[in-house]
Amino acid sequence: MKYNQKLNQAILTSNSLLCIGMDPDFNKLPMHLMESPDPILTFCKDIIESTKDVAAAYKFNIAFFESLGEMGWQTLRELLTLIPPHVLSIADAKVGDIGNSSEKYAETFFDEYQFDCVTVAPYMGFDSIEPFIRREDKGIFLLALTSNPGSADFQRLKLENGKYLYQEVIDKAVSWNKNDNIGLVTGATQAPDLKAIRQQAGEMPFLVPGIGAQGGDLEATIRNSVNRQSRGALINVGRDIIYSSSEENYKRIVNQKATEYFDKINKFRFTLSV
Repeated sequence: MKYNQKLNQAILTSNSLLCIGMDPDFNKLPMHLMESPDPILTFCKDIIESTKDVAAAYKFNIAFFESLGEMGWQTLRELLTLIPPHVLSIADAKVGDIGNSSEKYAETFFDEYQFDCVTVAPYMGFDSIEPFIRREDKGIFLLALTSNPGSADFQRLKLENGKYLYQEVIDKAVSWNKNDNIGLVTGATQAPDLKAIRQQAGEMPFLVPGIGAQGGDLEATIRNSVNRQSRGALINVGRDIIYSSSEENYKRIVNQKATEYFDKINKFRFTLSV
């Protein structure tokens, strides 16, 4: 199955745009999990179990797993087996290196760990992303206009042609998207720009971080991000869901929080004309 078909199937089957951000921080786990032989694994399993009925995708922040050494990679491998078959798996690794290095990153995340897609930095140009987009059944989300405060340092630099650098990235992404497997990372904290980015990018899918802990406006994000079918965007929520409770009943609270986001997202995307 081609990547874009897989992405659309994930959204349609789950009736969801919600992407759960998996950023497991040992220092933020419920205290009772410290009695577990592997607190990170137990916590992440519980998060997946509590949210899988409302999630279209899971975004695994690779830094949080590789910081644990060999155990982190083993944990990641086990967690990927728990994701329902119709739900998308995203490696948030922000890779992007010279061609032969990107080949190895693609092999790591697509072949060894069987992720559906990976986040990629565009700074080194086409040869750094080509190994990822060559595979029609796999996809990437290319960093365009991100949600962090420092995004303006480079992404909003004005070029000689009058465009911002992030706008040039989007134009390049559109021209490179021959296999229909490139998407864009567009931050929810950049809500005023999302409508123009959608117009520029056409039907290209968005991965939208910045909701919840980073303070992005959910309604404005939905209204400015989705495509003409009220799809085409994965709304990532991490900390506001996975750390919504530190009590022993945290799984129930996590489920409630994820369901609240699921309901709000669908309310906004299905009332766009109202």
